[in-house]
Amino acid sequence: MPAITQRMLGHGAGLTSRVMRGFFTVGSRRLSYLDFGGSGAPLLALHGHYNEASAFAPLAEALAPRWRVIALDQRGHGASDRADSYERDDYVGDVAAFHRHLEIGPVALLGHSLGGVNAYQYAARYADRVTALIVEDIGAIVDVDWSFTTSLPRHAPSRDALASALGAAAPYLECSFRQAKDGWGFSFDIGDTMASQKALSGDHWKDWVSVSCPTLLIRGTRSDELAADHAREMIARRAGQARLTELPAGHVVHHDAPAQFAAAVSAFLSELD
Repeated sequence: MPAITQRMLGHGAGLTSRVMRGFFTVGSRRLSYLDFGGSGAPLLALHGHYNEASAFAPLAEALAPRWRVIALDQRGHGASDRADSYERDDYVGDVAAFHRHLEIGPVALLGHSLGGVNAYQYAARYADRVTALIVEDIGAIVDVDWSFTTSLPRHAPSRDALASALGAAAPYLECSFRQAKDGWGFSFDIGDTMASQKALSGDHWKDWVSVSCPTLLIRGTRSDELAADHAREMIARRAGQARLTELPAGHVVHHDAPAQFAAAVSAFLSELD
């Protein structure tokens, strides 16, 4: 494992090792990731918009010690550098560089929302590097509504004020809260997020149907992003290779139903193992 900066993140006793933050470079940009540790088989995890690697801490704890979750701060998120471009090939290239950096061979891959599309596009284009795929609440056709992004507060005088301005959405974004000299904001840039969401929108059926490894699609029954009919069509187009699990949750299933989400992921991966 390449050298990484040691930093305790203070998660629960279920994690078998210290959580370590690592860095690597892609071109002139530095990307960051969290390795939640342990001796288990690696599971690479890719977060969605507004989030970062730390969003997977509860999942990492639930899956330990059988699985060692290693989660990327995707470009423009968390401790990773901002970028000039947020196109599809940019994200997939970052995942490929991340995987190469870890030097761990073929792996299971999980992604939520933005990370879900990045995950299945990577699995489609690098079939020999992915043994199993978990996609959380995102479709093969994506039509992002970025009105929420444009409504985000750009600055707040305190953490509590930022949470209050977000209302019910605060728990979903709090892992990305950051304090600056002049107050509180986010670890992502709002303009970058809009550019990323615009680039994410589109028809990605070609990549979805090109995935050859066993796949679990997890949908929240209250999702406003992945419709039930579309999820079933995704499974039908990959009959025998993909299965659908629906859990009582909104779009961020791992947040709304953490125990059930972890159980579904664990059961799927254990069955393959």
